[in-house]
Amino acid sequence: MGIIAFIILGLIAGAIAKALWKGDEPGGVFGTLLVGVVGALLGGLVASAAGLGGLGSFFSIGTWLIAIGGALVLLFMYDLVVRRSDRGDTVTG
Repeated sequence: MGIIAFIILGLIAGAIAKALWKGDEPGGVFGTLLVGVVGALLGGLVASAAGLGGLGSFFSIGTWLIAIGGALVLLFMYDLVVRRSDRGDTVTG
């Protein structure tokens, strides 16, 4: 998949994930693009590691589900970090 197609996939997947997610999320077009692209990468890596295949063709439903799922996971992780910082907790490692 070309870089332009991947960016378009990320933008649309991020917008769909933000529409489905009912929590705090980074805003704006750049926030949506970042969530979608990073989520698509995250979903592709997890799917590849699990043996389910990775991101394939732009028109494959599996590619879209992986990208949207990755973006939802990313929004979930973002929400956990924001909620934790709002309570004053610190992340220790």
